[in-house]
Amino acid sequence: MADRQALDEVVTFTSDLIRIDTTNRGGGDCRERPAAEYAAARLAEAGLTPTLLERTPGRTNVVARIEGTDPSADALLLHGHLDVVPAEAADWSVHPFSGEIRDGVVWGRGAVDMKNMDAMILAVVRAWARQGVRPRRDVVIAFTADEEASAEDGSGFLADRHADLFEGCTEGVSESGAFTFHDGTGRQIYPVAAGERGTGWLKLTARGRAGHGSKVNRDNAVTRLAAAVARIGAHEWPLRLTPTVRAALTELAALYGFEADLDDVDATLEKLGPAARLVEATVRNSANPTMLDAGYKVNVIPGEAVAYVDGRYLPGGEDEFRTTLDRLTGPDVEWEFDHHEVALQAPVDSPTFARMRAAVEEFAPEGHVVPYCMSGGTDAKQFSRLGITGYGFAPLKLPEGFDYQALFHGVDERVPVEALHFGVRVLDRFLRTA
Repeated sequence: MADRQALDEVVTFTSDLIRIDTTNRGGGDCRERPAAEYAAARLAEAGLTPTLLERTPGRTNVVARIEGTDPSADALLLHGHLDVVPAEAADWSVHPFSGEIRDGVVWGRGAVDMKNMDAMILAVVRAWARQGVRPRRDVVIAFTADEEASAEDGSGFLADRHADLFEGCTEGVSESGAFTFHDGTGRQIYPVAAGERGTGWLKLTARGRAGHGSKVNRDNAVTRLAAAVARIGAHEWPLRLTPTVRAALTELAALYGFEADLDDVDATLEKLGPAARLVEATVRNSANPTMLDAGYKVNVIPGEAVAYVDGRYLPGGEDEFRTTLDRLTGPDVEWEFDHHEVALQAPVDSPTFARMRAAVEEFAPEGHVVPYCMSGGTDAKQFSRLGITGYGFAPLKLPEGFDYQALFHGVDERVPVEALHFGVRVLDRFLRTA
């Protein structure tokens, strides 16, 4: 069991890590090294031998291994990223990099995404060192750079260049799962991630004939691009149910006392009410136009126009995604992947999922654990190149009205102290039994 010191340390570590500004704007100017050195020092104090690794100066990753008691057991990867998305201080109630602890809440960018989980990992590992605890299987700990952009300096670099550090790892655990979802009727649901949609960030390019803005131009690149973007934005993607989403719908429906109609998913989602939010983004592929770039003067028709689209596709849905984009863009617009990563799926009937469920239920017996698929992506995509099956499990017990999902990349990101304490207890329980 996690001790009192671990409960104090998880709060301190979360606050300290938030105060280290590791903003990743995607242009390569992020420097995770101070946070990596902080995490490495805490691991070293626990008797581990952390390795610091960089592809680019300042973009630092930390890897350490705890040897288990069963050398024949597969190893488990426990990972969290050190970078955060940008935050505009003027929009916040407190400074986003203050790490302020006020009224039982830790405030700041990274409080839920995901310096809280980094802090939980550090607190549990240090508690084990004090208590002389060793897990059954090897546990490899990785704190990564660059997750909020391409991961090329983080998990991608580790998977491609340092695979030996993850030898024996068959499963991984990281962010976006086992948080409290309140449905408004008193039910507390704890979704554990067992899948992710694939990432297909697209660059669309239309070319045409440049000319004067006052002249007739049937080869206008902006017009061609705008038409393609409008088609993509208006497209209704068909329903596609993966095994993880089928399991999510089935378990949620049972929780609400009815049998899921998997032939009429929309009706099932409607019956789920607010709980449909856990599933509705993962029953189909999606493509949302997000950026436009064309021209330099109002009376000049440019010869080229560019747009960017945030595309996501389900496990098994990439071929349909590509074919649909070919049709929607048409013959006058080219598209290519600006960033491309695989979709993931993990078994929900595995012993590891069962142990995660049991750990949550021990400390939240009123809760209902269900599997779900993440609409976005995590470092699990890159680690999957090593044959590692990824789950989302960063446990937090949250009060009603605390919208965890809205705080991801949102203003006034924060996490209750009691939620961090719960996370340490549940993570400790799971890792001891994993």
